[in-house]
Amino acid sequence: MTPSHLLTTDGPAEPVVPLLLDSPHSGFDFPDDFGAIASEFDLRDGEDSFIDELYRPATERGLMLLAARFPRTYLDPNRHRGDIDLDLIEGGAWPDELAPSGKAPIGKALLWRTLDDGRPIYDRTLPVAEVQGRIARCHTPYHQTLQRWIASTHERFGASWHINCHSMNAVAGTQGEGGAGSERADIVLGDRDGSTCAPGFTAIVREVLVGMGYQVKVNDPYKGVELVRAYSNPALRRHSLQLEINKRLYMDESTRLRHAGYESLQKNLMTLIDVLLDYTQAEVKRA
Repeated sequence: MTPSHLLTTDGPAEPVVPLLLDSPHSGFDFPDDFGAIASEFDLRDGEDSFIDELYRPATERGLMLLAARFPRTYLDPNRHRGDIDLDLIEGGAWPDELAPSGKAPIGKALLWRTLDDGRPIYDRTLPVAEVQGRIARCHTPYHQTLQRWIASTHERFGASWHINCHSMNAVAGTQGEGGAGSERADIVLGDRDGSTCAPGFTAIVREVLVGMGYQVKVNDPYKGVELVRAYSNPALRRHSLQLEINKRLYMDESTRLRHAGYESLQKNLMTLIDVLLDYTQAEVKRA
């Protein structure tokens, strides 16, 4: 069972289609022990606002949807549990496994140290036990749930297709991917240079979205991080793809409110889901 105050799981309890979704950065329930000096509004700068809601109608089509309720700035599930920023740790030492991703220098490792514009999140370092507690309460159940879902989907269908759902700011901040001030495409697909899913899966997602009029880039500037890396294996028919949506398509970034583009984007995403259901089910039958 997943703790209801940490995660949400929508859709069927067991896989009924070979396609599943997760949204690791859409949460904004702030834990009491956060202890940040930044305001809650600023701490939501790293949030993939409304992403879980945009995809939720897919659960009516039989997809399972996993979403984090805790903020990304509190703990980022899209990181390895050992991606520890030692500058944030009391004493500067970590007793468990270290698996640096290169995100620590920009303050965006497992626990964020800075906001996107470089402002500090804390006026303190964090005790090891506090960080270990966050990992146990947030990271572990999220990863265990996603891993179980992918495994059970693969067991039932002989294959699994997983979309890791995100959004991105329209323009990169001081410490943003792609360089400060760089404008992002409408959609960015990330398959870690073809290592996390079959090329055909990336290609059909790109083809459908381009056909809708969106500007789509692949692995530029986002290639995908831990959640597409950890449980994918295209050779064994376990496919994971990251999908980043530009926030300007559906919301006002300054107010964090939805605008008129939200409904049309959601409709287009469900059209994409329908195409991918046909694609994945055909691939299952073809094997």
